[in-house]
Amino acid sequence: MSLGLLALVGASSLWGCPARALEEIQLRLPLLETKFTIKVSELASRQLLSQGNSDLAELDRASNGALGRQLQQLFDTPLPLPVKKLVANSAGTPLFEQALLVASILGKVDGLPSRVNGEQLNQALEKAKVNGELTLLGLIQALPGRTATLDFEPAARGLQRLKRQQTEARQLASGAPVPVDPRLAAAGPLQALVSKASLVVKHRPSPLESELIRPSQGGNGQLVVISHGLWDGPESFAGWARHLASHGYTVILPFHPGSDQSQQRAMLSGSAPPPGPEELKLRPLDISAVIDAVGEGRIAGLSGVKSDRVVVIGHSWGATTALQLAGATPSSTLLKQRCNNLADPDRNLSWVLQCSFLDAADRAGLADPRVMAVAAVSPPLQLLFAPGSSMGLQARALLVSGSQDWVVPSDPEAITPFSSSAPGGHDLVLVEGGDHFNMRGPQETAGGPLRALLLAWVQGAFSAGSGVRPDPAATSLLPPVGWGDVEMDLVRVPR
Repeated sequence: MSLGLLALVGASSLWGCPARALEEIQLRLPLLETKFTIKVSELASRQLLSQGNSDLAELDRASNGALGRQLQQLFDTPLPLPVKKLVANSAGTPLFEQALLVASILGKVDGLPSRVNGEQLNQALEKAKVNGELTLLGLIQALPGRTATLDFEPAARGLQRLKRQQTEARQLASGAPVPVDPRLAAAGPLQALVSKASLVVKHRPSPLESELIRPSQGGNGQLVVISHGLWDGPESFAGWARHLASHGYTVILPFHPGSDQSQQRAMLSGSAPPPGPEELKLRPLDISAVIDAVGEGRIAGLSGVKSDRVVVIGHSWGATTALQLAGATPSSTLLKQRCNNLADPDRNLSWVLQCSFLDAADRAGLADPRVMAVAAVSPPLQLLFAPGSSMGLQARALLVSGSQDWVVPSDPEAITPFSSSAPGGHDLVLVEGGDHFNMRGPQETAGGPLRALLLAWVQGAFSAGSGVRPDPAATSLLPPVGWGDVEMDLVRVPR
């Protein structure tokens, strides 16, 4: 429910001139079919509710204040969202806007437009904060419009579920952070050269476009491919690529045409449908096609770059793509069992995406033997990969998750799968204060908080030789220290 209200705040901020503040809410209560009117002013304190004259005030008096106490706890609880970082790093991004729109189905404000504007979302969130914290009441008070319709039971359940899903991650991420080594965090000595490539591929009707970031000279001939998330693009990860290129690596960042920013714009304009389940299979084929092209010498300027041993890095859906290439086989088993259960305690926003894969999951096993290691940042995976699927991994996997990720929560999407996975030298790193967007690496952030971690992982994979493949006795590809960040604490989770 908190995310639904956040979406509504974003939508409400699109009014070109100040709108009258929301004064009234129609509240649905469990087991009762009737909507009860509540005045927003009465939510400010128990005393105001008990003295009020709305339907809900009358019901509160009839219940000897029991209902009011429950409502006050719900409305006054700080929401588990890192507001400042959330806005600074995600407002205005296409995926963020769409996540808010998806969440907004949990609540409704009459008379508001549906599009979310990132810049004015910032203003609305700042207005909504009470004593420096974002509360449900603060969000409601920030809404303009005529009336809002809220469902008490999903609101309380959704808020508690999100807090619970973040609890273990916050506890684990509060451990001793990994120290920072400037040799990993600082840019390397090589200058990056940026170019583009267009490849004709068998699995798509149009050429596959990619961005290339590589050393202008002095490269090591080793290849890294970065897969972007839903409605995102290479620009969000150019900082990662430049950091790796400055240390000698050649990096290719393909645009996944069925789920990149251009597809999202076409969808919003009505000229294209949402991404179909077939993209679950097409995205790994995009990566394999890029590796093919390097090996066949079809990309100008990459002579000498090897394609037989490759590292793939992905974010969000791109992280899922990386895991597919590593040998994790999708399955419809859990999707069929759990997608329709709206009360599932593990349910989170990423399930909207995962459940859309139902029709393609059993045909999307696309491991690429040339991929020897992957780094999966914020991967939606709990439903898509059946328990025990880690046994099929042929590449070493690094999972990275933020302690405050509200789109793909660490638990259940990272901690539980990692703790139950087969031993193989895989790693899970939690980022204290990391959410779904602030761990990305656009160029202006010099690679963001993960640049040293990803460089250390890539270096470890290429230097491990034949020992890079998963094995019960394998040691971590990460060094004990050095891959931390000065702004966000990074903590390796023990098995």
